[in-house]
Amino acid sequence: MITLSNFSSPFMVLLPIGLILIIAKIISLLLEKIHIPHVIAYLITGLLVGLLSFIPDNPILGNTYTENGLSVLSKIGVVLIMFSAGCETDLKKIKQIGKESIVITICGVLFPLLFGFLSAFLFRNYGGLDTSFLGKVNPIYSDIFYGIILTATSVSITVATLKEFGKLDSNVGTAIIAAAIIDDIIGIVLLSVSLSISKGADTSGIDFVSMIIKGFNITSSAVSITLMVVFMIIFFALTFVLGIFLRKLFNFLGRKYPHHIRIPILSLGIAFVWSYLAEFFNIADITGAYLIGLILSSTIPHEYIDQKAEMSSNYIFTPIFFATIAMNLYKNDFNINDPSFISFILFGIVWVIAGLFGKVVGCSLGGLMSKNSMRDSLKIGVGMMARAEVVIVCASKGIENSLISPMIMPFTLLLILLSSFITPMILKLLYKNELGDKKSVKEEK
Repeated sequence: MITLSNFSSPFMVLLPIGLILIIAKIISLLLEKIHIPHVIAYLITGLLVGLLSFIPDNPILGNTYTENGLSVLSKIGVVLIMFSAGCETDLKKIKQIGKESIVITICGVLFPLLFGFLSAFLFRNYGGLDTSFLGKVNPIYSDIFYGIILTATSVSITVATLKEFGKLDSNVGTAIIAAAIIDDIIGIVLLSVSLSISKGADTSGIDFVSMIIKGFNITSSAVSITLMVVFMIIFFALTFVLGIFLRKLFNFLGRKYPHHIRIPILSLGIAFVWSYLAEFFNIADITGAYLIGLILSSTIPHEYIDQKAEMSSNYIFTPIFFATIAMNLYKNDFNINDPSFISFILFGIVWVIAGLFGKVVGCSLGGLMSKNSMRDSLKIGVGMMARAEVVIVCASKGIENSLISPMIMPFTLLLILLSSFITPMILKLLYKNELGDKKSVKEEK
């Protein structure tokens, strides 16, 4: 029998989970027709389900079991997303195009990082933006992190567009894919470094650095940062050694037990353990998951592992992760009469523009430096402009660590929406003459 006391029971989390999955599927089917990424559908779902929180004394979202349950599932979701991203990283593509993709990526990381940093720095110092709207740590770390978020890219929209044009295997298509792969790797490293450094001498964590600082009563921030760097190097060295063993193990398993379910189960288990251990080295948990995926991406069963991991994630954990992020927007209590509120709105708009132009300018310049034509360089820049799930993951980690304001999430959504719409449209214009020639040839035949 269901009584009022049952509304504080663990089973209550089942209702919001069910609503999220059903609504997310309906919205993603509708948006699929206009080629909008599923992540947008999940975020919209969160905004819709989150409206239930406005019901007075509502039993659906207003209890500890529901909040904790969604939080745990959300954490699993982000780890699976980054593990899958690592598995999908094709290191062979980088070798195919070599220095060109590295130049494009470096420029494509530096420019949006610089534009995002300058946007936050200038608004904080000259735009009337109070530091409380940026984060709860040293403001300069917040400024930098706003730039780091903009370094993320997602070329799924670009790949689909180039496939439609028959240009995916062209020099431009290969350059974009290879640059996006390196972009992900650099982005994850920057994310981990910035999160670690921003913690400084914080002794409240569970990591080894915090334990040493607390145990030896270390007060010097320089010593704390040095310790953090040392432990980061140790973690990456251990990951490298583990990678040698894992590649041999999974290549053996891939040959002896092809397409056996034990392979993806073992890989996910290792990814979760390494994500857990990453926190002890003052590294973001998602970095541990990504690195395990990256190691397995060069093994025989990597496609099967990625397929099963993505399937597990997409069934339940990924929709809940993005929906929960959107739902949390309703929990933020901002004073709209605060002058800094208007300043943040203006900053958010400028930040989105900085994100769009940062990629286009940086990657186009990288294309020119790699001796591509002006038109091809612009195609590369526009192709790298698209954003999706990784930018949300980066922003959520910044909010979780009090580096940035939760108010940035609506603008992150706006960045994804704009880039998803604009990228195919501009690419179509840039390929207009070539597509026209292709059409004429077909008509002659």
